[in-house]
Amino acid sequence: MTDVLRRGRASLAFSFFAQGVAFALLVTRIPAIQDRYGVSDALLPAFLAAVPVLAGVGSVCTEQLVKRVPPSRVLRWSQPVVLLALLGVGAGEHMAELAVALAAFGLAVGALDASMNMLGVSLQRSYGQSIMLGFHAAYSLGGILGASLAWVGAHWELALVVSYLPVVVVLLPAALVGSRWYVDAGAQKQEQGGAAGESGGVVFKVLLPLCLVMAFAYIGDSTVSNWSAKYLQDVLGSSEQLATVPYNVYMVTTLLGRAIGDFGVRRFGAVAVVRMGSLVAGIGFAVVAGAPGAWVGMLGFTLLGLGLCVIVPQTFAAAGRLFPGASDAAVARLNIFNYVGFLVGSPLVGVLGDVWSYRGAMLVPMVLVLVTLVYARSFDPQPARYGGGHERSRTADVGRGSNGL
Repeated sequence: MTDVLRRGRASLAFSFFAQGVAFALLVTRIPAIQDRYGVSDALLPAFLAAVPVLAGVGSVCTEQLVKRVPPSRVLRWSQPVVLLALLGVGAGEHMAELAVALAAFGLAVGALDASMNMLGVSLQRSYGQSIMLGFHAAYSLGGILGASLAWVGAHWELALVVSYLPVVVVLLPAALVGSRWYVDAGAQKQEQGGAAGESGGVVFKVLLPLCLVMAFAYIGDSTVSNWSAKYLQDVLGSSEQLATVPYNVYMVTTLLGRAIGDFGVRRFGAVAVVRMGSLVAGIGFAVVAGAPGAWVGMLGFTLLGLGLCVIVPQTFAAAGRLFPGASDAAVARLNIFNYVGFLVGSPLVGVLGDVWSYRGAMLVPMVLVLVTLVYARSFDPQPARYGGGHERSRTADVGRGSNGL
């Protein structure tokens, strides 16, 4: 049993890693994609918005699909589609081919994100302790690698297909082989929980606070990814070269925070970690908004990485604890708000920056992230509490289901 769970954990971590690589390779080469297909600046936002919209559709479909097939099977076949769609983006020649490839990518990403986190939530239940942040740390590591590979491709002016093909050739067979060791929840869905989970269904009113937290966290994340370079250069007066640094720093601190975050949850509990992360992220946005120069702004983006990194993984974990009898459905619905935040964040800051100021615009995601403090108790429902001093018996957890991922 222990070997089964250990292999399941390693294979799932690799899936998170591969997804981080693929997504970073897509979003960091957008200028090259635009040039290859002749996508105008006016049309580009529609293409970019279509991916998260279709990903939300994919997540909704996954909620229904896992009623008939296990999440491991959804993950096993959605990850190859994502990788092949990425290759299609690089290999196509006409606008219609780009549209088809991005549509396939978006739908498959929604299924992939939902099924990965379903398996992560149920595997954490099997372990009886926090391990969810580790999976997202693997995603961050993949994102750093993917962004680095994209930089190499841009620096050497490689064709998109030349950049993407070696990655797909390596990751696709590795993901298929690793999928042999995914572990599904099985009997664990019958585990008894609080009143919210005993009915076996998802009560959206109970899930709503976590949905808001998820959306707010991704508004903060998309603010950094889309506006950090422009903010540092145009508002804080940095050089163009220095303006590229904040997002890299953000990604590295996100990785570091997630790598050690599970230990914090085990020691102090999920509520304390989420509260601290929200507070640190709020301070980070305040520092960015008030920064007198580029280096202070960099400090703010560093704090943002350390703060925001813990919120999303713990939000998925909290949904699983709230609805132990319907965790797959809860995760699929929660995952939709990932894309809602992504869609809202970038245009929100852009509009506020144009009509008000970019410094003032940074205060809006700050307020939204701090709202998480109001909902912090949703991260620690009784009796399924993870963390030092209140972990459940690992033996009892594992014994309830031999297929418990």
